[in-house]
Amino acid sequence: MPLLTSSLLTAWAVGYESFWSDLSLGGWLLVTLALSLTSALALTPPTFLALVYGYFLGWTGLPLLFLLNLGAIGLVYLIGKKLIPLSFLAQLQQAYPAAATLLLRFHENPIRLIFFTKLSPMLPFAITNLVFTMAGARLPQMLLGGTLGMIPRTALAMWIGTQAKEIRYLLDHPNEGIGAKLLIIALVLLSTVGIGWFFRKR
Repeated sequence: MPLLTSSLLTAWAVGYESFWSDLSLGGWLLVTLALSLTSALALTPPTFLALVYGYFLGWTGLPLLFLLNLGAIGLVYLIGKKLIPLSFLAQLQQAYPAAATLLLRFHENPIRLIFFTKLSPMLPFAITNLVFTMAGARLPQMLLGGTLGMIPRTALAMWIGTQAKEIRYLLDHPNEGIGAKLLIIALVLLSTVGIGWFFRKR
C-alpha cells in the first residue's frame, strides 16, 4: 500500500506541480492534517513526504512535518489502544517467555529505544509506532522519542528536497549524491548499533 499511494502521490506531484507550488500555507496545513492520517495508516511514508515538502516549501515546511509526524504517532497510539486488548501483553509473555525480558528492558528506558528506532529511515513508521503502543509505551514517551529520532532523517530528506531542481527528478532519485547516501547509511548504522546496544545482555 505505501508503494501504491507513494506512486499515486508522485504522479500527482509531477502532473500538478504548479498547483502545489501555488498552494497557500493554510492549504498545506489541511494537506498536512490529512497526511497525518494516511501516515498513521501506513499509506504514506513520512520520509517520502519530507522530500516533497522540502521541494515545494523549503525549510518553512519543517514545522508542518513535525506536526504531521506527531499527529500520526498520536493517531497510531489511539488506534492501537482501541484495537489491542488489555490482556495482550500478559498473553504475549505467557506464549513467549523471552518477551518478558525484552519488555522489562524496554520499560527501563523506552524513550532511548524509540529514539534509535526512529533514527533509521528504513524501519516502517506506522508499524514501529504500533509495536511501541503494544509494548506499553506511554504517549508522551512516544512523542518525545519519536520527535528526537525523526529530526536527523527528516532534516536530511528536506535538505535533499530543497536542492532538487525539478520534482520529477527528485522523486525518481530521492537519494541522489554521495553525501546523502553516506548520511543515510550512517543513520541506519547508528540506529542498528543503538538498538543492539539497548538489548545487549548485562
